Amino acid sequence: TLRLGATRVAPRACAAMDGQLAPSRRSALVSVGSFALVSAVGMLDARAASAAAPAKAATEEPLTDVQQAAAEIKALIKKSPDKGPTLVRLAWHSSGTYDEVSRDGGSGPGTIRFKEELAHGANAGLAAAIGWLEPIKRNHAKISYADLFTLAGVVAIKQMGGPTIPWKSGRTDGPVTKVTPDGRLPAADKGSDLKTADGLREVFGRMGFGDKDIVALSGAHALGRCHPDASGYSGPWTPTPTLLTTAYFSLLLNTKWTSKKWDGPFQYEDPSGKLMMLPSDLVLVKDAKFKKYVELYAKDAKAFYADFSKAYARLLELGTQGLTPTVYV
Repeated sequence: TLRLGATRVAPRACAAMDGQLAPSRRSALVSVGSFALVSAVGMLDARAASAAAPAKAATEEPLTDVQQAAAEIKALIKKSPDKGPTLVRLAWHSSGTYDEVSRDGGSGPGTIRFKEELAHGANAGLAAAIGWLEPIKRNHAKISYADLFTLAGVVAIKQMGGPTIPWKSGRTDGPVTKVTPDGRLPAADKGSDLKTADGLREVFGRMGFGDKDIVALSGAHALGRCHPDASGYSGPWTPTPTLLTTAYFSLLLNTKWTSKKWDGPFQYEDPSGKLMMLPSDLVLVKDAKFKKYVELYAKDAKAFYADFSKAYARLLELGTQGLTPTVYV
């Protein structure tokens, strides 16, 4: 979402609007229509996600402003779980405009709040997410929009079963002149597998990320779904779109994906027709350098959560300086 062009939008980050939380652990076959899909959902993933979680203090202390805001974000997601993936996408798109060469873009100035940046093709539907956060911003005026957007991302990841990602505060909202040109986020389809893979490496390389980071961050596609009226694409990647698991990688490797026959842009579907993958997802198993990480994460949830946490934390700090490590849980 993130994950995050040459098509109608640049949607490695599609809107996330439905799905249910999976409260119990099971390593099971999740039935989708008449087709059974292996879903890596449950206790092993949950244990891996929480392995690096900090120990709670022995005595309770008053919540800081940031912790109060985080609690309100958590409550928002708990009430409407489908908002969680969209907040992950908001944080990612707020940060993924960074350019290592020109040294502009990134999460620092919080420019995704401006209509000029929201108008970028890849940001379709994100105005609603900013609207969800406005009451929280009013309650905590000292927290910048730039900090709030990235805070929402790490809180959402945690709320949806993912790891506790280190987060830093201190971003200062900038003016509309800081909005970067459209087209800096990854494209779902560049016309061929080779061009799509090259496009991923070009965009993520501009931000300082390598192949392992690309695959780890793409694991966020375990969350959410695409909507024709936003990205042009349609459907969820996994059967549990409000739970961050390794299912995305397992499905890439173990499912027969075929071209979807419809009036929309080219995408893949599983045998049931209920799940989908984008061309930029399938290149992760068609490109050998990407595939080795897909295989690693499909079998090792602990490795996925560790690498995802590291890459996502880096992503949210792109285009910033002088930030302070901040407790939010």
